[in-house]
Amino acid sequence: MRENVRITAIDVRSIAGRQAYSLTEWGNLLLHLGKIKISLLATLSTVTGYLLATGKITTHILVPSAAVFLLACGSCALNQYQEREIYPWMERTKSRPIPSGRLNPQTVLWISIGLILSGALVLFLGAGDLALALGLFAVLWYNLIYTPLKQKTAFAAVPGALVGAIPPVLGWVAGGGKIFDPRIGGVALFFFIWQIPHFWLLLLDSSKDYENAGLPSITQFFSTRQIKRIVFIWLLSTGVSALTFPSFGLVNFRSVYLFLLVATSWFLWGTFHFFSSCHRVSNFRIAFMKLNAYALAVLLLLSIDRFLIVVWS
Repeated sequence: MRENVRITAIDVRSIAGRQAYSLTEWGNLLLHLGKIKISLLATLSTVTGYLLATGKITTHILVPSAAVFLLACGSCALNQYQEREIYPWMERTKSRPIPSGRLNPQTVLWISIGLILSGALVLFLGAGDLALALGLFAVLWYNLIYTPLKQKTAFAAVPGALVGAIPPVLGWVAGGGKIFDPRIGGVALFFFIWQIPHFWLLLLDSSKDYENAGLPSITQFFSTRQIKRIVFIWLLSTGVSALTFPSFGLVNFRSVYLFLLVATSWFLWGTFHFFSSCHRVSNFRIAFMKLNAYALAVLLLLSIDRFLIVVWS
């Protein structure tokens, strides 16, 4: 069965290699290569870090945000090149550009290199050496540490979560903030914790895919009930970490904190419901979507609080 899947992918790839794509088709391929949702979230967290440092929107905000978007897209594309032998075995990934045959691996490799170099150049020219170092570190950690580690250990998500903490710090530094400022430390901590249940909920939603691909998974070590307990703790920690923002010098207005409290209560209520519900795949998917929505709400509230400080100062 495995040989048939691989032969089919190669045959389709050879046919697709002779096709010419329109600009729209190329755009769709690039969106799939860059895992647009992940890249946009990294970009939004970068924007938030920049706004927290400066308190205003200027044209310079385009520098770190565009750079992180290019780096994230390039890193995700490189990840697809690295895992090209695994993707045909997973329902969630077998329709992506390489396994579907729409792009050959060499093309994807060059696209990823071009995107990463473009993002690095933007940071080098407009954001400073420290921002450049953070951006390159994130790419190296994701592609040289986290990606290979996924094939060796079921707990790669823990060190891999560091990647999610870097974009807001990069935006903060690009906006003139000090890297060891406790305020951005609180935001980075939130996104580090958030990243772990984000990955494990995705795993639970696609557990059979990981088994088919022969990837190590926490489902090999724990029952579904035990995994739900573990994920529940991480989800709970994500919400609690957001409520500690005032102790880091974040969320200075009571009204904003009230909205944060409401958003966190909604999120934690969903978390308790997730923990007590039956082990259905739909529950994992819903919890995954709520976790992402909560992260977006936190980014919005942090930005609003910073704007209010500028208005009232």
